[in-house]
Amino acid sequence: MPRRPRPSRPGRSAIGSRIGRPARRRCRNGRSGGDEGPWATPSIRQEFSLGPGALCDGTAHPSHPADSIGPLRAEGHVAEELAQILTPDGELRGEPPVDLEATRHLYRAMVGARLFDRKGTALQKQGRLATYAPFEGQEAAQIGSAAALRGDDWLVATYRDAAAMWFRGYPWKLLLLWRAGDERGGAPPEGVNVLPPSITVGAHMLHAVGLAWAAKLLGQDRIALTSFGDGATSEGDFHEAMNFAGVYQVPVVFLCQNNQYAISLRRDRQTASPTIAGKAEAYGFPGVLVDGNDLFAVYRVTADAVGRARAGGGPTLIEALTYRLGPHTTSDDPGRYRDPAEEATWRERDPVERVRRYLQRQSAWTEEWQREIENEEAALIEQAVEEAEALPPQEPGQIFEAMFAEMTPQLREQQQELSGGGPVTPTGDR
Repeated sequence: MPRRPRPSRPGRSAIGSRIGRPARRRCRNGRSGGDEGPWATPSIRQEFSLGPGALCDGTAHPSHPADSIGPLRAEGHVAEELAQILTPDGELRGEPPVDLEATRHLYRAMVGARLFDRKGTALQKQGRLATYAPFEGQEAAQIGSAAALRGDDWLVATYRDAAAMWFRGYPWKLLLLWRAGDERGGAPPEGVNVLPPSITVGAHMLHAVGLAWAAKLLGQDRIALTSFGDGATSEGDFHEAMNFAGVYQVPVVFLCQNNQYAISLRRDRQTASPTIAGKAEAYGFPGVLVDGNDLFAVYRVTADAVGRARAGGGPTLIEALTYRLGPHTTSDDPGRYRDPAEEATWRERDPVERVRRYLQRQSAWTEEWQREIENEEAALIEQAVEEAEALPPQEPGQIFEAMFAEMTPQLREQQQELSGGGPVTPTGDR
């Protein structure tokens, strides 16, 4: 039977200080942590102590982000107060939920994610990758939320969530294979609680609710977070998942990355609701509106929701107000339906640049360090590309291997026929 190639170590797509052996670091409270990967393993995540309810020094953060509320308004929204800690200029409006060293690690992850995103677009234009869905502009929403999860929690993502998936331990190499239509890219490494990306809009939210409900029934201390776009809120699966989660108080967090457009459909043509977060009220649980380009605010709001779910408080809907700076996919031309002035306004709110400005204000960023991390992250991405493209073509029969723990007789017959063994005469009951 063909063997799935061993994936590259998640830690090689790391936010560590050097390529190769992971550096060791120490939090202010003396506990050591590893930089092998973007919290790629439960042990690293737990040692680093960046989980919900605690700062790196072990002290609890406020249970409600009241001190971080600030105004940020977007076209098509009524006036709303958003949870905001870090302004676009890199100034603090409240206490940051993580220390400076942790912020540098998170910033490096955002830089690496953006480099991968631009590489993905370039590979598609060169004919080396299938249609690609860029996420530039949504790095804070993805990495800030993923960082609030514990190692054994579940992430159930959509097709635009490569940054969050990678941060949770899904290697760039496998994400590239998945984008190339290779079935081997849909099998996460052992111990990485991330489901393969969902193409069907909204369907994966039901899977997340199922995982979280199972954890509750089994008495497991874990939660599930599922992310989706504003377009998914018009799908029936969104409402089914929300309703079930509310009725059964399922430990799940719904994260809507409201990037303002469902392909070309504006958010104000998607729903008449003043906010998407407000939809949670109909299902009996809280909804929170957050500046999705603010790494700190996204982390804090998600950590609060995760902590609430883990404590038995039920689900939360988070609306992260952000913007897709690029096209819907590489097959799309946003210039046909978006105003350049609107894009320029949102570029001023760039989530990566926002954290860089903050670090610079704290004397924790230099141009030399920026070049260093960009070069190292780019090298890791190039390595992933080379490894993915060096693999032999996928055998047709491999598409059956990741469907069931034990392949059914019917599928085994189909696999044999597809692999060149000829049709098999059916035997026994079906």
